[in-house]
Amino acid sequence: MSTSKKIYVVDDSPAILDSVKLMLNMEGYDVDNYEKGSEMFNSLQTSSTKPDVILMDMWLSGEDGRDICKMIKAHQDFKNIPVVIMSASRGLGDSAIESGAIDFIPKPFDLGEIVEKIRYYSSSGE
Repeated sequence: MSTSKKIYVVDDSPAILDSVKLMLNMEGYDVDNYEKGSEMFNSLQTSSTKPDVILMDMWLSGEDGRDICKMIKAHQDFKNIPVVIMSASRGLGDSAIESGAIDFIPKPFDLGEIVEKIRYYSSSGE
């Protein structure tokens, strides 16, 4: 049985998905990438393994990450999963937190900061 932490990363930029996944994989995390919040939410509902942390962009193609976060937090089985929202819209940190996110990361971000936050939130539930 693997003890690696499962992380869902949601962003509509393949370059961001690839770089974040590579960095988190190097840190020993098991990462699933999604380009749409709705795809990630469907996976949440059908997967037997829940993620330890969800890292999600606020502005997804045709979707608002805050709405997806509200859906996660409204669901009994998922409400305790930490969601970290990231966005180039730096002034929207408060609205990200109001939607249920545990933290906000402004873009452009430092990959080291993401690793630190993932490490912190993936271990805080133990």
